[in-house]
This record gives sequence, C-alpha cells and structure tokens, in this order.
Amino acid sequence: MKGIISKSARNLSFSIFRESANIPIVMIISSKKEKFFLIIGDLFIFAFSLWISLVLRDTDSSLWNNFTSLLIPFSFIFVLWIIVFFIAGLYDKYTTILKDRMPGIIFNAELVNSGIAIAFFYLLPYFGVAPKTILFLDLVVTFILVYAWRIYSHAILGSKRKEPAILVGSGEEMQNILKEINENPRSELKFVLPVDLDKQNDVSYVQNILQKIKSEGVSVVVIDLKDKRIEPILPILYNQIFQGVKFIDMDKLYEDVFDRVPLSFLEYDWFLENISLKHDAAYLFVKRFFDIIISIILGILLCIMFPFVALAIKFEDGGPIFFVNNMVGKNNKPIKIAKFRSMSVKEKEKITKVGIFLRKTRIDEFPQVLNVLKGDLSLIGPRPEKQNLVEVYEKEIPYYDIRYLVTPGLSGWAQIWQENPPKYGVDFNNTKVKLSYDLYYVKNRSLMLDLNIGLKTIKDLLSRRGK
Repeated sequence: MKGIISKSARNLSFSIFRESANIPIVMIISSKKEKFFLIIGDLFIFAFSLWISLVLRDTDSSLWNNFTSLLIPFSFIFVLWIIVFFIAGLYDKYTTILKDRMPGIIFNAELVNSGIAIAFFYLLPYFGVAPKTILFLDLVVTFILVYAWRIYSHAILGSKRKEPAILVGSGEEMQNILKEINENPRSELKFVLPVDLDKQNDVSYVQNILQKIKSEGVSVVVIDLKDKRIEPILPILYNQIFQGVKFIDMDKLYEDVFDRVPLSFLEYDWFLENISLKHDAAYLFVKRFFDIIISIILGILLCIMFPFVALAIKFEDGGPIFFVNNMVGKNNKPIKIAKFRSMSVKEKEKITKVGIFLRKTRIDEFPQVLNVLKGDLSLIGPRPEKQNLVEVYEKEIPYYDIRYLVTPGLSGWAQIWQENPPKYGVDFNNTKVKLSYDLYYVKNRSLMLDLNIGLKTIKDLLSRRGK
C-alpha cells in the first residue's frame, strides 16, 4: 500500500470502477413490486371492509349476493380512493420523513375518500346503497383497517436482513445518505463503516475497509468516485471485485434515494452522459396535446372569472389588473408572464386584501394559461425565473443554464418536493437546491413523471400549499 502506484494502474482501476458503478442500483428504499403490493393490499382492504360491513348489518343467506351486487358500484369508488392515495403520497418512496408524517397523511386521505363515497352515492341515486347504514359502516371499517394496514405494512415490508455496506465520501450529501439509509426501516442496506474523506490524513483507512469487508461480510461499497482523494486506493479495492463486492457511485445512490441530483458531484461528463436535447417525439407530442387541451379548459374558466376578479382589484385600490414579469423561457428566450395583481400600488411589498384571496386560491396564476396555449410555458416543467435573477444565478451557480433546455412550466418537480423554496430576491442556497430538483426532472422527464407532478400539484392546490 505504501509502494508506488503507477499512474496507468490508477487510470485502469478508475475506469473499471466507473463501469462497475454503472451496474443498476438495487432499490434501496422501495420498488415497483412493493408499490404494486401496496395497491393490491389496499384494494383487498377496501373489498374486505365492504364484506365486514355487510356481515355486521345482515347475516341472512343473501349475504354473498348483496356483496357481489354492491361490489360493482363500489369498484368505481375503490379506483378513486387509489388515486387519492397516490396524490396523498401513500405510494411514494418510503423515507424517514414520510414515516413521521404517515398517520396524518392517512387520516387526511381517508377523510377525502369518505367525502368522495358519500357524494358518489348520494348524488348518483342509480348507484345508491340501501340501507345507508352499510355505507356508514363501510367507511368506518375501511378507515380502521386501512390505518392498521398502512402503519404495520411498512414493518412487514421492511428488509428482514439489512445488507452490510461501507460508505466512502464527504460533505453534506454523504451525511444525508448515511442518516437516511441507516435510520430507514425499509432500507436494504446498513452502513457498518462510514469513511469521511475530510477526516482522513492519508490512505491508511483502506485497511479498515478491507477488514470490515472480511469481518462483516460486506458486499456493497458506496463510494464517491469523483473525489480525487480516493484514486490512490482504487488499485487496492480493485481486487475486491473478484470477491463479489459491488461498488456503487455515491451520486447515483443519492439521486435514487432523494429524487434530486447532488450539485456538488456534478462535472461536465455528467451532463454529456445524462442530458440531451433529443427526446421521444411521441412524448413531446402528447405533452403538447395535453398542454393545449387543458389550457383551453382553464382559459374558459379564466374568461368566466375575469370580470369579477378585475372589478375586485380595481375596487380596492384602483391600480392595474395585471402584473407583468419579464421571465426567461426555453433556450434563454425572454418571455412575459402576466398574473392578476396581488400587491398594493400604494404601499410597497404589501399584499392587498383581494390579493390574499387570489394567492390562496391560486387564481392570480390563471392568466399564465395563455402562455401555455402560446407555447411559452408548459403545464409541467421547471418554473421560469425572473430575468434579472437569472443573470445573477448564471454567473454564480454552475450549470444553472441547463434548466432552460426544456420549456418551463406552471408546476414542476421542485415545486412539489422542495421544503424551503426561494421566495423573493436573490437566494443562492435554496436556488441551488431547486436546481438539483430541476436537473432531476430534465434528466428523467417522461409522461409518468409529468402525471405524478400534475396529481401532486392538485393536492397542493386543494391544501393551499404553494411553492
């Protein structure tokens, strides 16, 4: 280890490690099979709750016939309930944050589902449930069983045995990965040895790595291959490939766990490998088709509400109806975006009474559907930024201009996931976090991702949670 490691040997080892790190990552938090299992379990609970409700209400010989006859109208409700669960985030990746919020999410989702069921059967008499006691019992039983199933299913689905692993890296990203993986009951890994490169003076720590691999039976090493400090130990770790050890690049694991791209790991090769202007023509066509159809529908609503909103704005302070922002669109093209004015013209930075209502209901955003119809905006995409702020961010934040390779949108991946989004004025730290989400979207954009964002946006609108 203390001998001279030739440059060619280091380069060969580094190249082999990069190829090894490109092996598809094991789903650390959840998988498509797990999501499918949760959906099937929810549907079974819905049907079983209906059966239990009938048993509690009536025990005669016609029980089975009553169940099968009610299952048809209830199947419409079950589908809507699954959609509500999806919007609520009950099929999202199971993280430690979601674990803490789970009881409240389930409670709110079940309240919405109860409202849907009551409205469905009372507003559509054709599908009526007689007696109504059955509907009431079903809602109560469903609430109890779903709550128990969703709380304890995560313990059932948790890994029986966590695979021992080693983490080699540095910085905040490394600490976030360490905390999320080791504290998450559903993680398939457990880091038995974290190696912080910022705290190492030489390469002697490699002996600890080799010892842990042997003593703990470690088969996975998560390592920051972009950190130049690990190059001297690559030829030493290289031999572990033949012992069945799998190496995962830390930036790929970070993206898989947190659904955003770690900016500190990015170099030009990442963009050359992951970002392209060319995209599936069918995806672009369908995306634009829905942009036009939905913006026309929203445009009709805008025409209906415009006279009332305009009169309310004018009546309060007599100022202009619209506020126009100079924004940056696709390929850094300047665009103008209008919103219903919510700020006072007399007192700077004060929101008017009408403006408070407009913002809470998101009505102030409605004029932007005209930009969607025109093509300046899409329904889904990175949110556009003000032109003066873009000029600052492009100078101070590396790779910031990449987010303008795609058409900006009314709602985006960052809007539904970022906890502390930048508000007004220059905000470098939160804008960097926002960019990490935007890059994830640019890299992974698809119809399913757009649908995911759209449904989560509906939830935010209904809960008045805006970013």
